[in-house]
Parts: sequence; C-alpha cells; structure tokens
Amino acid sequence: MNLLISPLKKLLLVASVLGVVACSGGSGQEVQQNDDFTRNDGDNGISYNGPAPSTEDVQAFKLNLWDNLAGENRCGSCHILGGTSPEFVRADDINLAYGSANPLVDLEIPANSRIVQKVASGHNCWSSDPAVCADIITNYIEAWANTSGASSNVIVLTAPPEYEVTDSKSFPGDSGTFATTVYPVVEEYCSSCHSEDSALQQQPFIGSSDVDVAYDASRSRINMDDPGASRLVTRLGSEFHNCWTSCDTNSAEMENAIAAFANAIPITEVDPDLVVSRALGLPDGIVAASGGRVENNIVALYEFKNSSLQTAFDTSGVDPALDLNLTGNVQRVGGWGIRINNGKAQGSTSSSEKLYDLIRATGEYSIEAWVVPDNVAQDGPARIVTYSGGSEIRNFTLGQTLYNYNFMNRSSVTDGNGMPMLSTPDADEVLQATLQHVIASYNPISGMSVYVNGELAAQDDTVVGSNLNDWDDTFALAVGNEVDDQYLWQGVVRFLAIHNRTLTADDVTMNFDAGVGEKFFLLFGVSHHINLPESYIVFQVEQFDSYSYLFSNPFFISLGDTAPTEDIVIEGMRIGVNGREAAIGQSYANLNVTINSSNYNADVGMPLSQLGAVIELDKGPDLDQFFISFDSIGGSSYTRSMAAPPAAPEPADLGEQSLVGLRHFAEINATIAQMTQTPMEGLPTSVSDVFEVVKQQLPTVENVDTFLAAHQAGVMQLSVAYCTALVNDSSRRSNVFDGFNFGGDVTAANADLIIEPLLEGLSAGEVDVQGTPTVLTTQPIPDAVKAHLYSLVADMSTANTDTTVIALCAATAGSAVMILQ
Repeated sequence: MNLLISPLKKLLLVASVLGVVACSGGSGQEVQQNDDFTRNDGDNGISYNGPAPSTEDVQAFKLNLWDNLAGENRCGSCHILGGTSPEFVRADDINLAYGSANPLVDLEIPANSRIVQKVASGHNCWSSDPAVCADIITNYIEAWANTSGASSNVIVLTAPPEYEVTDSKSFPGDSGTFATTVYPVVEEYCSSCHSEDSALQQQPFIGSSDVDVAYDASRSRINMDDPGASRLVTRLGSEFHNCWTSCDTNSAEMENAIAAFANAIPITEVDPDLVVSRALGLPDGIVAASGGRVENNIVALYEFKNSSLQTAFDTSGVDPALDLNLTGNVQRVGGWGIRINNGKAQGSTSSSEKLYDLIRATGEYSIEAWVVPDNVAQDGPARIVTYSGGSEIRNFTLGQTLYNYNFMNRSSVTDGNGMPMLSTPDADEVLQATLQHVIASYNPISGMSVYVNGELAAQDDTVVGSNLNDWDDTFALAVGNEVDDQYLWQGVVRFLAIHNRTLTADDVTMNFDAGVGEKFFLLFGVSHHINLPESYIVFQVEQFDSYSYLFSNPFFISLGDTAPTEDIVIEGMRIGVNGREAAIGQSYANLNVTINSSNYNADVGMPLSQLGAVIELDKGPDLDQFFISFDSIGGSSYTRSMAAPPAAPEPADLGEQSLVGLRHFAEINATIAQMTQTPMEGLPTSVSDVFEVVKQQLPTVENVDTFLAAHQAGVMQLSVAYCTALVNDSSRRSNVFDGFNFGGDVTAANADLIIEPLLEGLSAGEVDVQGTPTVLTTQPIPDAVKAHLYSLVADMSTANTDTTVIALCAATAGSAVMILQ
C-alpha cells in the first residue's frame, strides 16, 4: 500500500524527525523555511528577456533551477528550444520552461526527481562524479520548493516488503579466522598500496601489517552470504583493479578465501521462542527528508556523501566549485563524513577566491560545521576550518584549544592573523569529544559570535563597526590542518557550510534541530501479533559512524488510519541484528506502554520513547538485517530468563599507600587564605582572577604520586597573588605582621616578625592539648624552613621592603609545608 500521509500527519512527523536527530534534542516546534531562498551565482552566461513569470512559483523555478542550469556548461547546450526534449531550460519563455520542468521534479522529495536520477546515472554530469551533480540539483530543487511554499520535508510512509527474521552469520569479534583465510591473500597482494606502512598509503588498509586493522578495513568489503558478490572479489573480477596475474584467477582466489572464512563461521539461529517483528534492512527504509535547514546564502557546502578518498566535493552549486583535495591520513566515515588522522582537506587558491569575492560583497559570514573532536587535549589552536595563507596570516579560522572553540577573523580592528581571537570560556568546557554543531559568525553590526549545539557560547562586540577590507584573495580553504601543515586537528567532520550572510539565533537553532547525516524510517511490521491491520513500529535509523547505527524516535502507527478497538500492550522492546538481539545498546528493554483509542492519533501514531539506541554495525549498512523483539505485544509474550550476575571479584590489593598526601586545589586556596588572613568571602579581584586561571592546573586528588611541575607553578602564581594583595593592604598587613615597620628594611634581626606569623598561619588549627602548634613528622620542621627563609632575606638585601616581604610570604605559601598534608 502506498499512502500519502495527511497534511497534519506530514507536519508532525517532520517535526518529530527534526527534534530527535542524533539524540541531540531540539525545540520540537514546527519548522518554517525562509521564503526568499535564491541559490544563483548570477553568471550562467544566459540573458533572459522573455515574458515575465506568470506566478510566484514560476519565479521560484527561474531563480533556483533555471538560472543555475540554463548555462551551456550545464543543461543549456541541449534542453533548449529546438533542442533535446524536454526543453526545461529554454530561454524564450520561462513559463513554457516551467511547464517542461514540472514533470521532472518532485518538490516533496527532491532526491526522487527524475532530473536528479537521470544525472545520477551519469547523464551529462559536469563533475567527475555523477552523485555530486545529483546532490547539487537536489539542492536547487529543495530551494525551489522552499521558496514556493512547497514542503520538501514530507515523509511518505510506504508499507515495506515483508521479510521473516532468518538465521544469519555475523562477523566474529576477533580476527582469528580472518587471519588464516582472507588475510594471507590481501597481505601478500594488496599491502604494497593498501597499507599504512606503504609509500602510497591507499585506504582502506586491507593489507595492513596489523591483522586487526586489516580485518576492520575488510569487513565492509566481505559478503559472507554471497562471497562472489564481495567488494574484494568484484574489484578484481569486474573492475580489473591491480590483478597480480590473471584477473579471473585472482578474483576466484579471493572468492575462495572469503568462502573459507564464511564457512568457518557458525550460523546464528533465531531463537524460535522470541516474539519478533518482520525484518528490514536500511535499503528497505524510507529516506527521512533532511530539510528544515536555513541554506539561503551557502556559498560552499560539504556533506561528504561521496566515497572518494581523493576529493571532498563542494555541492553548493555556486561556481566555481571549491572542491577539497584529501591528502595524508584522511578516512571516509560511515553515515557521511571524513576523519582527519594526520592529513587535511584543502582547496586551490583559485577556487577559494570565491569566498573572498562573495563574503567581501556582503561584509559578513558564518562558518557552520558538525564535528567530533578526537579529544580535548588539542592545542595551537588546532585548525578545524581555515581560510588562510600560513600559520601567521589568515582571513578566518575555526579552531580548537583544549576544551575551547576559537574563532580568528581578520578585520580592520584585528591583525593579519585574526588576533585577538574569540574563544569560548575556559570554565564552560563547551568543546567535548562528541558530535557537536558549531557556528562561528561575523558581521559589522553585532560582531563575532560562536554557537555550540544551538546555544550562544561566546560573543565579542568590540569588533562592531569593523570591515573585511584587508582580506587576501590568494589564500586557500583547508579543513583539519593549517595550509602549511603546522596545526593538525584530529577528529571527524560530518558537515561543513560557509554562508555569506550571518545566521541569526533562530537560524542556528533551526539548523541544529535539523541534525546531520543520512536517515531512514524503518517500518517493522507487527500486524501478525495484534488485531490492527497494517501496524508498524517505526524507527528513525541512521549510520552513526563506521561502527554503529543510531535508532531513535520509535512510534507505533497503522497505515490503515484506523484506531485500535482494544488495548495494545507493548513491553520489553529490543533491537535485533542478523538473527540475534544486540548485546548492548538496548535502551527500550524496559518499555511498557499501552496503546488504545484514547491516546492513539491516526494522523501521527503513538510515540513510544524519546530515547536513542546505538547498535553495533555487523555486516554493513547494505547487508545488515534488523528486527524488533518483544517481551510482550498484543497476545504474544516471551519469558525472558535473566542470567545470574557474576560473582564480585576479589578486591584488588593496592599495595602500600603513602602516608603523605597533597592538598587539592580548594584546600590550597583555603590554606593560603588562612595564612595571609584573607577572608574567603570577598576575595580581592586580583586573587580571585588568578585562582580562576590556575585552578585547573592545581592538584585535583590527594595522591602524592600525581604531583607535577605544573602544580608547583600554579601554586606559586596563586601564592604571589595572595601575598601581593596582603602587602598592598596596609590595615591587614599590620595585623598579620604585628610590630614590623614597613618603613624600614627587612634584616636578619627583624625577619622573624615576618616569618613567624606566616608559619603560624600555615599550622593554625593544628595544635596539641597544651595549645602548642603541632608538626607532622613527614613535613619539614619549622627551623629548617626558617633557615631557607633567612637565606632568602640575605639574597634580597638590595630589594625594597614590600618586594622582600612578598617574596618571603610567597616562598612560605608555596613550600612543601603548605602543599603536603
């Protein structure tokens, strides 16, 4: 059954899709499109002088599709008046061109348009890859749909094929069987190129000297159910790729090796007692429209859909295409993206010049990216995205320093290196090693800003009123490193767009809610368990990375648009892959819902959960088969036996522990405050500012084995700040150093008036029963400390009094007497 959902149903489904993308949350509000979208570079070489567009929709067609395809370097060499039919870019009458174009486009699902499919099959693509041309035309049609008011986000739920859950084979968790079957072939004949140790270093590293690396790279290229269809086989037999003797013989050798590997793997038999849905694979899913984004002014766009290991294509459709060359160790990531390990993606200076031209024309821009930093230890700043000429000169850069995003923008009030840069606050630690949406923006009205996951993280209005007149048109756009390779950034980039207008706060929220990557709706049939025809449990599913899938937003629906006449109880829902329940990631195991006529909406179904589940990838997105199992659904139930928890292990013997410990950062701060008689409430600004800066480098645990030189440096900075504030406060210093004359010098005769109060301040509160201060045997004795301080007095005989007192105070506060406890 093919069913177009009612308008309300479409709208609510779209809103639900955009609200739970990548488990990132969202507003859940209806997504509205800007109605002034035009993506036209204005230089197609065609001058239109025919009749005016008869409707707004014809005008939208002209601005977004005709203007971009009418040039002779696109479709204007054939599909014109008197040329090849259909004449959808004819230049005599835009209304007639519109009539010819309409049968070729699907405004609800632009990717399904006939014109897109035609180009995707290789018909007159102007790029080296037909998929790139298809993506560009899809974007043009989406722009048309959004401008004209048509919805390109409509989800059309279609009854899927009915597959039974079948026995299957799954890849072993270790490489043992692979090492004795397939690996000897790929290691001998493929390692000269497909290895990280080879001079060429061609990915995938199926010939790696590390068998585990080779196994990981080969899995997605092995078909255990049909060895002859494996990519490792067809690459030799059909594409004649680097055969070592005869391609027919070599492909047969590879097929036999894969068959031997597959035959050694036992079949996973489906538990006959399980209560299961029908089975589906990702290819059986319905593409979830990825609209809802603000893309009006994108001038460079990278969705990383293509699998090329040489090029990341610019699919903005704005000429010239700013394609990026992948060099070094850069990998493709499943679910669209590239991983920067030790390389970069860089465009040419000539194609990068369009950024100079188009951004300077508006005087504003936004950099938008979905990224996954590898860690929070990268410094430099490490370059995520940069438009620059080297390490010390740039137009803009989005980078990372530890937990911070950095935004460097060259303007009339910053230098040629974009300094001072805008950074997210240290204390907020907004940058994390997880999927994040980050937008860096500049305009002369509001200044610079950085948004992370839809929230404003940093802003600088000191650049208001500046301009970009000093930008340089000879720079190049690069991703993952500086153009001179000096500031490597490591992580995954899943989306990158350069806008030549600033995204507003509402735009940022909309684009964050839209999410990233290719998503599908999988409709798992459950009608055989309940008394409601055409019933399905629907999940939004996407390949999350090269190793897993993300299942989210499950809901129950009947395509028959009928409400249940009796209660439908669903308990204990789990996700299965290739005949077995997934070992981990079962977020819905405790689900317990009842669906009935009072809570079921025939237009939108019944939401089941707002959780997401990450499920391990097995054979790959083209071959993995999923199903849903239930503890109970309708009249069917499964009694699940829970394995007894393992016995608690014997407590580990930690060995001898030191009796000496460190004061941690808060104790250090409190101890120095006590020593200098500085009230903790209302600390002087000069002290509190220093503490906020250095507290992250002070000890966080009391284990003395964790002590570092950086800890001592932080303690000394804090000590100097406290002691300086004390000496500068004449009232407080007279109380602490009672009897000392700050109008005279510090000498051996009066030094104890400084030293004694400091040492007593450190031991305050630690007294014996007679009230005498105690000394821990593991700490330096006071007389030994005094000897060093007397020596310091002698060394500073030429210094002024205040400086000498500050030095004595800081040396005491920063000593082992304070740090150890």
